[in-house]
Parts: sequence; structure tokens; C-alpha cells
Amino acid sequence: MISERFEKSIRTLELPRVLELLAKEAVSRQAKENALALRPAIQREEVERLQNETAAAVAMSDLGNAPGFGDLRPVEESLRRAAIGGSLNPKELLDIARVLRCARETQSCQSEQEEADCLTPLFRSLKANKYLEDRIFGAILSEDEIADNASPELADIRRKIRLSSGKAREVLQHLISSASAKYLQEPIITIRSNRFVVPVKAECKGSVPGLVHDISASGSTLFVEPMGAVKANNELRELYAREEKEIARILAELTSEAADHRDDLLNDYTLLVALDLIFARAKLSYRMHAMRPRLSEDHSLNFLHARHPLLDAKTAVPIDVDLGRRFDTLVITGPNTGGKTVTLKTVGLLVLMAQCGLQLPVADGSVCPVFDRVLADIGDEQSIEQSLSTFSSHITNIVGFLEETDENTLILFDELGAGTDPVEGAALAVAVIEEARSLGARVAATTHYAELKTYAMTQPGVENASCEFDVETLKPTFRLLIGIPGKSNAFAISRRLGLPEHIIDNAARRIDRRNVQFEDVLTKLEQQRREMEQAKAEAERLKAEMSADADKAAQLRREMEQQREKLTESARKEAEDILQQARIVSNQVFRQLDDMKKSQNKAQNAEDANRRRSELRRSLNKAEEKLKRRQKETLPPTREAQPGDTVELLNVGTKAQVISVGKDGTLKLQAGILTITAKQEEVRVLDVPKTAVKVSHQQMVGRVQHQMRTSAASSTLDIRGMMTDECQNAIDAFLDDAVMGRLKTVTIIHGKGTGALRQAVWQHLKGSRYVKSYRPGRFGEGEMGVTVVELK
Repeated sequence: MISERFEKSIRTLELPRVLELLAKEAVSRQAKENALALRPAIQREEVERLQNETAAAVAMSDLGNAPGFGDLRPVEESLRRAAIGGSLNPKELLDIARVLRCARETQSCQSEQEEADCLTPLFRSLKANKYLEDRIFGAILSEDEIADNASPELADIRRKIRLSSGKAREVLQHLISSASAKYLQEPIITIRSNRFVVPVKAECKGSVPGLVHDISASGSTLFVEPMGAVKANNELRELYAREEKEIARILAELTSEAADHRDDLLNDYTLLVALDLIFARAKLSYRMHAMRPRLSEDHSLNFLHARHPLLDAKTAVPIDVDLGRRFDTLVITGPNTGGKTVTLKTVGLLVLMAQCGLQLPVADGSVCPVFDRVLADIGDEQSIEQSLSTFSSHITNIVGFLEETDENTLILFDELGAGTDPVEGAALAVAVIEEARSLGARVAATTHYAELKTYAMTQPGVENASCEFDVETLKPTFRLLIGIPGKSNAFAISRRLGLPEHIIDNAARRIDRRNVQFEDVLTKLEQQRREMEQAKAEAERLKAEMSADADKAAQLRREMEQQREKLTESARKEAEDILQQARIVSNQVFRQLDDMKKSQNKAQNAEDANRRRSELRRSLNKAEEKLKRRQKETLPPTREAQPGDTVELLNVGTKAQVISVGKDGTLKLQAGILTITAKQEEVRVLDVPKTAVKVSHQQMVGRVQHQMRTSAASSTLDIRGMMTDECQNAIDAFLDDAVMGRLKTVTIIHGKGTGALRQAVWQHLKGSRYVKSYRPGRFGEGEMGVTVVELK
């Protein structure tokens, strides 16, 4: 139960204005009314439930699954009348159908959610009735029109009405087209009292026999039903009566069906209104850029970058407020218009909003308590009628607050002790704060009294805070500084505004010496705080710069590594292309040799074969030279070689150790047992292990090419130590040379090991067009460590 003083504080802190913003986000009229009537929950479990609902609605809105709640109108009164036997009109039945449609569409929004949340029970409790929804929408086209197919009887009646109307119009049309048309005011057919008539001139009423149903306002026109149309009009009248009766029966039938589902309909309507308000809270969170606060267990409050929700977010200065953890009372001082009162209102209003289930315009990580009551004495409430001065009105509020205060209370005092003698007012303010603290309340108070600043500095559990003021610009910064008492800056402001210096000096001499010393201490503290803030800002700037430089360096390293990998991969692919081209050339040579074999003798064939073999070797040499040139072009430059470095000779792909460097830059290298000289541009420093690994792969390709040139007719190939993809290239080159050398049987040495290399060799031999058969070695040949291949 909210007390009168708590309700008054709610208005003082302007919660109703926030609820007006909430009501604008709601769709249904009932949800808007509920939003305006919303009041803070005081049980922590209830507040937690409300916050969970709002967070779940925000999450659904993020996924685009928020319901629409369109055309949701009240149906309680209609269902009450239906339950006692009344018949509903088309509008009321359409409202019921809209509730059913809204319930069905809202259910479909929840069905798209992959995981259940706190809103799932509400969605699952909806009892959408598609049958009744379709029955009503199918029978009623609008508030004024019933569909022909609402019932077979109604469809038949309306068909007959159209026929009878046609007959009546036919009779009247004949009259209009005949010689009697001269008696008519206008050659038209109109309707009076649901009967077809024609407008006859008053002076010719005897010339058109029939029944007069109406007279124009001027009396010059009579609306006459000719005798020939009476029968058709009578039939129409009967049909219209039957139509009304059938429509009444249809509406009664639909009303009865709605009454049968009255409880489900009322349940759906109540749930939809509740969901409408929940999603209105989510929409308001988006509008305010709000976050969900964490609820504290011990009435501690910590708002980070908090903004007053009614101020413009673009211009409002966010504040950090802490209360209830290290201290239970906060004394806020500073000059007028510095933001003290706004700070109090921000704290109180955000607490009330959180207890209403609203998210707050604060930064992530903010903590909000749950109070039984928030009592605020803010503003001037002096009353001439009640003979209350400013001081009296404040004291009246304080007396009422202390009567209700307990450990679950937050009290906000604005200008505590003002409006009376400063000495007595300061003493009274300290006493009031002490009484509120003794009752267990959390207190925040604004003041100008130096005695309260001293009290906050010396009393455990009480902390000073100030609203920063820039004396140079005579403008407040609206920043709240916890732990630092504020100054009124009266002399500084007066001096800046042009008050003569001798007047200011005279005023300064009249101040108590202790007050002067206290103000001097505050001035020094303020100066030290500014210096510390500048130093902190500079440290943070340097830290940010260092972090940015580190990120740039890491990005540069990644880019260089990616470029090196791309160059290496490009060189590897080009090597494979060159080898593949060489293999194609050798195949062409083999085909030419086969052709020559058929047309020339054996000696000529041998001579030609040697010539072709020489050409093939020259082709391979050219391919190798092209590969080396490409590698030299694509490899990134390195630093100049120094004694002790390991380098690679670019022309031959061989590693060597630098012994010394001559004055002209010539390098003396040790490559195995050989001592050679080279220029700086002919070598590449190998100082990256990863590059060395990749170069060894290129050297392996070179070694295989060298083997192809120097041992073309060898009958044995040793591939021990090679990787699977390396051995396949080596086997292809070996078989090319063996076929060119007219060998019938060759041996591949792969070792026993795990057998993986042997299986890779056999698998590759299966696809070779040169291989007739293959087998493992026999005893004396190397057994399972070798494979003997018979060529075609």
C-alpha cells in the first residue's frame, strides 16, 4: 500500500511524466490506462520478475519477433451482456474477432523463439480460437454490412431481393420511358421508406396514379409509387423484413458462440493487454537507450553514466552516483544551478522506474536497490492559505518522513535546513540526518552549509559530493564528484561579474577565520583533483596510443606473413605448372619415338632417341631456369648478409654459411666442403624458420629435377624421407626416365616404417599409364621395404 507521502514524492520526482512516455508506446487503450496507473513494486521478487519480462521483450524485439497488438479493443462489457442472453451488434462481434486474431498472431511470434523465457507461459496461456475468428470475420464484413454467405437463408433472401428490385425498377423504367415522363420532375428512380418511387410534379399528381410516400420541402415534388410497382415493392418489403430477421438470428448465433468461450476470451484479452504493456516497456528502453540494472541485495546503489530520462540525451551530462556501499549518506554541495537538485531527482526517479519494471538510461554494470518507499522533499511548497513559509513547509515534510522511515527507505532532502538562521539551520540539518540514519534509511541531501561539509568529512558513513563549477566561464559542468566537498564560489563569481575588488575584500574580512581556512583547503583539493584528472587523462591517452601502435604492428606482421605465404604458394604453383609442361613435352617426345620406331631401323631409332632425350633435358633446364627467375622475382627482399648468417644461393637453391664479407660486399661462403664467393644480390638471408621449411620443399623439387637430368636411365629410386605429395612427383619423373631409357623393370625404395609411404606408392602406381604390374620385393631384394615395378 503506497502512503500519501510516497505518492506525493512520486509526483515530485516526475514519475507520471515518464509513465506518459510509456503510455505512448502502448497500442491498446487499456494498456495505455494501465501504464499511467503503474506504481513501483516494493517486493524484490516482483521487481525482478518485471525486469525479466522487460529484458525478454527487448530480446524478442531485437530478433524482430515483437507482436503488433493492433485493433485490440475492450470486450469485457460485450461478453458480460452476451453471457446474460443479450445479442451483440456487428461492431462488438468484430472487436471479439480482433481479440482472437491478435491472440493467434501473438502466439505465432512466440513460436518463432528457439528458447523459452519468462514470457513463454503468457504466450502459451493464450487460447486462440481460429474457428470462431473465421466465423465472425466470414459473416460480418464491416460494422454496417453482413456477408451474403453468412447463412444459406440470407443468401437466398438477398438473391430474391435483387430479383424483386429488378422487377420494380423495370416497371418504373417503363414509366420514365413512356409519354408519362412529361409529368416527372426528373427522369430518375429513387427510394422512400424502402420503396421505389419516381418524382412527380405537384401539379401533375393526378396524371400518375399511385401512392404518395413523401413531398419535397418546397412542395413542388411528390414522390409517388406507381400502382404497377406496388406489388414488387410489397415483395421487397417482405424480403427486407425477412433479411433483418435472418441477420438478427445470425448475430444471436455468433453471440451465443462467443458467450460459450467467454472465459477464454477474457483471459486472452487480459494477457494481450499485459503483453502490450510489457512490450511498451521494451520500446521505451530503445527510445531512452536504456539498460537493465542489476538489483542489489543490501540497498546499495551504484549508477554509472546515469542520465535524467526527461532531459535531452544529446545535451544531458551523465553522472556516476554511489550510495549504500561505503557510506549510507551523501551530502551534495555546490553553487546554485550547478545540478544538485537534478542529481537528487535523477537518483529518486531511476529507483522508481526500476521498481516499475523499466530499464534505466545508465551504463552496463549499474546497480539499483529496491525500497519500500522513496520520500523526496524537493522544491518550495510555501502556502499562504495554510500560513506555511518555505522553512515550515520543509519541516512539515520532514516530520512526516521520519514517521514512516525505516531501513527500507530512501530519503532525498533538497536544501536541508534552508529558510532560517544559518547556524540553527545547519545544526537542525545535521540532527535530521542523524535521526534518519539511526532509523536505517539511505539519505542524499543538498546544502550550502559549511557545517554539513565538515560533518560529512568527519562522520563515518557520511560522504561529501559536489557539482563541479567552472569559475572561468561561470557555468556549471553538471559533473558529480564523489568524495569532494563543493564551494559556493560566491566571491569568484562576483569578481568575474565585475563587483569592485574592495567590496569583495571587505566581505572576505568579515568571514570567520576558520571558514576562510576551510575554503582554502577546498580550493587546494579542487586544484589537486584537476591535476590528477589531467594526469589520468594523459595516461589513458598514452595507453590508448600504445595499444593502437601494438595493434598496427600485429596487423603489419600478419599482412607480411600473408604476403610471404602468397608468394611462396605462387612459386610452388608455378613450379608445378613448369613440371607439368615438361611432362607434357616428354609425352609428345615418346609419341614421336613410337612413330619413328615403326618407320626406321633400330640404329636410327637409338640415334633419334638420344637426340630427343637431349632436347627433353634442354626443356627441363629451361623450365628450371624460368622457375629460379620467378622465385628470385617473387621472394621478398631481405637484409644484407653478415658473417655467421645462413643464406640461400638463389641460382642453385643451396644453403651456405657466410664466412666473411669483403670491402666490395663480396661474400665468402662455406657450402659443405666447398668454399665459394658470391655477391649480395645473389643470396637471400634465411632468418625465419618458417621460410626455411618452405624453401626446403622447393629444394626437394630441384633435387628431383636434377635426378631426372643426371640419372635418366637409373633402375632404382630412393624416396625414403619424402612426404606423400613429394614422392608422387619424384615417381612420375623416375618412370619418365625409365621409359625413355627402355628399362623394363625398376625398383622404388620406400622403406618399411608404418607402411603409409608404401601404400601411397602403390596407389599412385595404379594410375600410371607406364606400369604393367608391381609387387613387393622378395627375399634378397629388400622385401616390404621396396616395390618392384614392371613397365609396359
